[in-house]
Amino acid sequence: MGAYHHGERIAQERAGLLDNADFSSAAIGSAIPGIARDFLAEQPVIVIGGTDANGDVWASQLTGEPGFISAPGPTSLDIAAVPPPGDPLHEPLTRPTHLGMLAMEPTTRRRMRMNGTAHPTPGGLHVTLDQVYANCPKYIQKREPTKRPTSPAAPRHSHELSAGQVAFLTTADTFFIATADQDGNADASHRGGNPGFLQTLGPTRLRWPDYAGNAMFNTLGNLQVNPHAGLLVPDWTTGTLLQLTGTATVDWNPDHADAVPGAQRIVEFTIHHVVQTDHASPLSWSTPQYSRFNPPAPQPVEGGTA
Repeated sequence: MGAYHHGERIAQERAGLLDNADFSSAAIGSAIPGIARDFLAEQPVIVIGGTDANGDVWASQLTGEPGFISAPGPTSLDIAAVPPPGDPLHEPLTRPTHLGMLAMEPTTRRRMRMNGTAHPTPGGLHVTLDQVYANCPKYIQKREPTKRPTSPAAPRHSHELSAGQVAFLTTADTFFIATADQDGNADASHRGGNPGFLQTLGPTRLRWPDYAGNAMFNTLGNLQVNPHAGLLVPDWTTGTLLQLTGTATVDWNPDHADAVPGAQRIVEFTIHHVVQTDHASPLSWSTPQYSRFNPPAPQPVEGGTA
């Protein structure tokens, strides 16, 4: 098997970036470099993505004191945390399952992607890795974390966004997206931009621009073969987490992309299920310094918050 699956090659070809993707593939390995082990050991949070028993894809996060993520060998990872009961990925991770992972350090704008099979251990996970690679710092907002006491509330479920959730999403400058290929191999990725780049078209519809990236098209490639996706939108101040699962489609029409600053394509997301957990994270992050790569946010959609 090559570095890319069928869906990724379709997306790369549609974007006219097959040669760029071939060049980027040299960065994909199965072993964690030594410097990356040190980076992982310093992180207090890792974003994860996976699929539940219904085939829905979810994104979540795990937190702990620095050191809770460790690499006992070049192709394995230990995480001393599991999603709490009530998190959509709690039950799937009680058995071996494929997991997408993203370690991102907003303070330095560094990030690292890893994919592999997670096996439950007492109080944690042991992951056998099959893909490891770094990503560039584009679109990451710089933030500093502080630790604070927290008492997570019980998750609240719905099938559409509330007015308060719509208002929150219109101010978001960052979210994380989980996708999976046709075999359920999951991936977790980051999306960032100026507030307003994530648009609400209605209580069950979102849209965002797809900006220029590394030409790998891991996320959009997965969507070519499996439309299920999950979003994790953190409230960086309060630690509240908003988790959405649904289906996503890619609009490849260049005329539609041309109407949105910086957009190469447009992604539209239909929400099937919403989970909000107040004060879920023990981390509070400072006011952001926005990435210099962020294009201007698109104009608000009239009636989009109805």
